[in-house]
Amino acid sequence: MKTGIFLSYKGLGANLLHLSYCHQISKKFGPTTLITLNPKLKEVLDKDPNFTDIIYLNKFYKKVSDIINLSNFFKKLNLDNIYIFYPSLRFFCAAKLAGIKNVYNYPFFKKKNLHLVEAAKKFTEKNLGIIECPTESRINVDIDKVNDLKKNDLKKIIIGIGSSGPTTKWGKKNYSSLIKRIKENKNFYFYLLCGPDESNDAEEIIKDVGKECCESLSNKSISEIKNYIYLSDIYIGNDSFGHHISSQMGKPSFVILLDTPRAYTDYSVNQKKIIPQNIDLNKISHDSKLNPNSISVEMVMNEIEKFI
Repeated sequence: MKTGIFLSYKGLGANLLHLSYCHQISKKFGPTTLITLNPKLKEVLDKDPNFTDIIYLNKFYKKVSDIINLSNFFKKLNLDNIYIFYPSLRFFCAAKLAGIKNVYNYPFFKKKNLHLVEAAKKFTEKNLGIIECPTESRINVDIDKVNDLKKNDLKKIIIGIGSSGPTTKWGKKNYSSLIKRIKENKNFYFYLLCGPDESNDAEEIIKDVGKECCESLSNKSISEIKNYIYLSDIYIGNDSFGHHISSQMGKPSFVILLDTPRAYTDYSVNQKKIIPQNIDLNKISHDSKLNPNSISVEMVMNEIEKFI
């Protein structure tokens, strides 16, 4: 039986926190077809044997009028089963119209306050008959490519200075200060994880702390970046795709939360949350926009000290 999985999320991190559930479906049915709204997911999972194909869907998912086109898209995949990780009546109807025999989806009209981890866990347990489904999995890499990146024997830290929005960022001045503090007593090498649009921030940090101990990954592809993460010992940074990869590679991952719901850091034992003092974690949302300076360098040092 040919099985498909539909992850209706644009963010790379939101897709990656569903990885364990996708693996459980593949464990039952064999390698599956994975459909996603994120163009970069395939680069992260290019070494994953659980998927026969990873398809980026960039149309047919926004409007009611897309149902027929989405149905035709599904029909071409010749699926017997599809697991839709989203409460969408449109997606359900499109899958049914495509003639897919078994369509599994979240309960309709329950998008508000959807806890991504809890919803995915319950959905997978219910439809696969699993008790206590694991919430994290493993991300694979090409070890030969990782070994080719080694330039010294220093322990390495991924510093996640980039993110998808300005309200999630701790700030380049804070990261410069943190790197200097770590360097006072420990000899580390730092990789600055950010996108091309944040390369200037990375260069300013490197100029401030010294290029002999630090380099930017702003010009690297996602498939390259995951190898640098694998090579590193720890992640410290903003909520970004980097901590989803590092935590599912078994790395201690310290995530500075300023306006990210806890669900994004609630599924791995390797995820360590750092939040401002006197703030209720359960009340942090995408609208919180907490002051980055409400988390001091000293607070971060206290959290990471025993891991470095």
